[in-house]
Amino acid sequence: MAQVFPFRAFRFNPQVAPFERVLTQPYDKISPQRQAEYYAMHPHNLIAVEKGLTHANDDLHNNVYTRAAVKVEEWIRESVLLQDPTPAFYAYAQEFTVPGSNEKRTRRGFIGAGQLEDYSAGIVFRHEHTLSGPKADRLELLRRTRLHTGQLFMLYSDPQKRVDAVIADAEKSALPATELTDEYGVIHRLWPIAASDRVQAIQQAMADQKLVIADGHHRYETALNYRNERRAQAGASAVPTASYERAMMTFINTRSEGLTILATHRVVANVHDFSWSAVRRYLEPWFSAEVFPFTNESEQAQARAKFLARLRETAAQRSIGAYPPGDGQRAFYLFQLRPGADLAQLFPNVPALQRELDVVLLHDGILEPALGITLQSATKEMNLTYEREASAAIAAVDTGKAQVSFLLNPVDVEKVVEIATANEVMPQKSTDFYPKLLSGITMYRIDV
Repeated sequence: MAQVFPFRAFRFNPQVAPFERVLTQPYDKISPQRQAEYYAMHPHNLIAVEKGLTHANDDLHNNVYTRAAVKVEEWIRESVLLQDPTPAFYAYAQEFTVPGSNEKRTRRGFIGAGQLEDYSAGIVFRHEHTLSGPKADRLELLRRTRLHTGQLFMLYSDPQKRVDAVIADAEKSALPATELTDEYGVIHRLWPIAASDRVQAIQQAMADQKLVIADGHHRYETALNYRNERRAQAGASAVPTASYERAMMTFINTRSEGLTILATHRVVANVHDFSWSAVRRYLEPWFSAEVFPFTNESEQAQARAKFLARLRETAAQRSIGAYPPGDGQRAFYLFQLRPGADLAQLFPNVPALQRELDVVLLHDGILEPALGITLQSATKEMNLTYEREASAAIAAVDTGKAQVSFLLNPVDVEKVVEIATANEVMPQKSTDFYPKLLSGITMYRIDV
């Protein structure tokens, strides 16, 4: 079902643009501070294209998008960006340490030009809703530059690991064409795969696959919108092999080692008349509680370690952790869904697959009924913020910035695939695939 194609990537010329100084994180992960750091890092840093600075006197003819387009043409003309001579797939490996641990992993996949498919075709599936603002921004950038700089992160499931074998052979046969360490200590390596037998092996292995978007929902739908615009412009001369019919994607096998999803913890603040005892009373019929008390910093460290270990150990029992402030004795709490709890009764309007998600259990079973935090307020982050690290969620309570923090186990990747391929979407910030795919490690240019 999935159609994937080799392409002639544009890549930075390391003679004038060292990889570790010009590549960036995905645009939606770039804070204003990080944006400034990228600009200061190197005059050819991709930030000028990926997420350029706006100016007070910007107008229709001189703005962040037109400047990005000028920069792309300039870099191509001056050989800052070089196009590979031969169409290729690109083996992409990321070596990293799992945040909050000392565990080292390597995630492997490949980059190719994937055929853009409407969701209705049943080939590409989403697991998140998108917002109009980011799509409008990315669409105008794509119109101006005709350049895909960021990777679409696509999941597929192949127990036979056929593409993984091709990637392994590519790694063994040559030194990486690109190698760098990013600001988070992640080592990125890239190998072009241009040999016809390897290209064909990848295409054949992917032909029967369905694809789930892991990261990049806004960019995927932007690519669809741009495709539709170009189709309309081409009219009767439109062809299915046009470059705008495809987008640059990184494909990761869900059965491969190294695929990592991190938990996203919830931090609650500014709730009117907050009462932890009232929350506990509300939870009593549905959840049993395990308490990890402490009275000083030394005991807190020990209690925290036991609490986090139990949270992981009891993931299958639908456990949710909580850390409230307290008067006198403090404690971490582990809530486990009681055996026989009827979630259909608790969440009558939630699809059955969604009820199996801890994040739904937290939002629909605790945050909204016990604390009044609705989906709308959560989306606007009025009472809710998000933390990747458990230590940061706990520190928010200790420093008085939060009223309570809720800690979750990460969702299983097969559950993401199951929900997506059932044409359902997950709540906001349900998944955090780590590490992120670097923008600019390969780039895909669309023909005029």
